[in-house]
Amino acid sequence: MPRRPDEPVRLTRIYTRGGDQGETSLGDGSRVSKLDARVHAYGSVDELNSLLGWVQVEARDTRLARIQNELFDLGADLSVPYAEGDGKLRIAQDAIDRLEAECDEANEALPELKSFVLPGGSELAARLHVARAVCRRAERDALAAGVVNPLAVVYLNRLSDLLFILARAANAGGDEPLWKPGGER
Repeated sequence: MPRRPDEPVRLTRIYTRGGDQGETSLGDGSRVSKLDARVHAYGSVDELNSLLGWVQVEARDTRLARIQNELFDLGADLSVPYAEGDGKLRIAQDAIDRLEAECDEANEALPELKSFVLPGGSELAARLHVARAVCRRAERDALAAGVVNPLAVVYLNRLSDLLFILARAANAGGDEPLWKPGGER
């Protein structure tokens, strides 16, 4: 019996031996090389999700918990070749709208940005900056994967903005490390 779209996946065995020859199955059951651009894209999303788990050790942020779940949805989206209106699990505009609202809300309390921000500051800010950088890579990998849900790329772009803003917020009240062109020369 096929499972409902909102029903969790049931894993009875973790290893399958199906990937031992350098191939993996996409979400539609087709087999591709593990070097396929689509596999790189959802692999980068998985790495980002793992980094957000590390961020959550410090942050315990309900937004990030929701985003981690959305990143699983995004990975599922990227793992199935895209066709408009195909009925597959896809990132939708409402997720992007929510990220934009969260960007606006979090950024409102921050001082005006007067220089580029160097990654770092507090432990939480540093973790968020690493996640932001991986998010940017995931976005590039999604673009390189060929025909993907166009909203998947927009979602990653907006998420990287939110992660940057949250990193700034994590440094609020402390010394935000700013770029000094030419440094100490």
